[in-house]
Amino acid sequence: MIHRAVLLHESIDNLNLSAGKTYFDGTLGAAGHAQEIFAKFGDAVTIVGTDRNENAIRHAEDVFSKLGKNHYFILSDYRNIDVVLAKLGIKKVDAILLDLGISSDELDTSGRGFSFKNDEPLLMTFSEAEQTVNARVIVNDWKEETIADILYGYSDERYARRIAKAIVEARKTREIETTNDLVEIIKNAVPAMYRRGKTHFATKTFQALRIAVNDEITALKEGMTKGWKLLNAGGRMAIISFHSVEDREVKNFFRDRSKEKAGKPINKKPITPTEKEMRENPRSRSAKLRVMEKI
Repeated sequence: MIHRAVLLHESIDNLNLSAGKTYFDGTLGAAGHAQEIFAKFGDAVTIVGTDRNENAIRHAEDVFSKLGKNHYFILSDYRNIDVVLAKLGIKKVDAILLDLGISSDELDTSGRGFSFKNDEPLLMTFSEAEQTVNARVIVNDWKEETIADILYGYSDERYARRIAKAIVEARKTREIETTNDLVEIIKNAVPAMYRRGKTHFATKTFQALRIAVNDEITALKEGMTKGWKLLNAGGRMAIISFHSVEDREVKNFFRDRSKEKAGKPINKKPITPTEKEMRENPRSRSAKLRVMEKI
């Protein structure tokens, strides 16, 4: 599946960019937002992009090799925005975009176990490089209580304790190695009515494990805090979240900046996809865009 940038025009329009400005894209993905910005401004806007996925950086470099020169793509977590910009000699930026959704490429073709639809090794790591913690380590080695806390805390999974208990029981017999192994355990742990629900019964467990493996909530907190310090007055930060745990963090961060009179929200309510976008790209249906301008 080709990855489509969610809320593409809404996010870029609300960043209020113009010639001479610097744009930081913390989650390049398929570089959809970066390409749209180049289409609008060309080399008049400096583009700096980061991603933890080597393929995303290679793809962006390939696409932009045929385009302008005023761009920098760095293999890094956006939480390291301060280090990335310092190495480039860039003191401040005028726009920051974080699209927190996992790309279709990672879901469908990474082979690292992000999707419960494919039978793959249970890794869920964004980087191709080996990480100390992956999903297989969590389900096979971590305590039942910790697993339950992850499932509830990172995805509001109502059957967190039942699923955690089932995981710990299953691993006594043999190691849980693949996505199919985990899906089967979850299936047997949850009630029949939950299995027949509109949302796949494994969705929240997979989401929570992915967030834990990649330390996504801490990264978000650090990225917002550092990014805000590096944003010029009048600059804007736009964040697209896809589930309540992320959105809560963004909402609270923006609320605190507003209380401090350090920033002003551009929209009172989050911007959500149009009916047309949701029809064309069902994965966009849970997206929420929040934008704040630094005072």
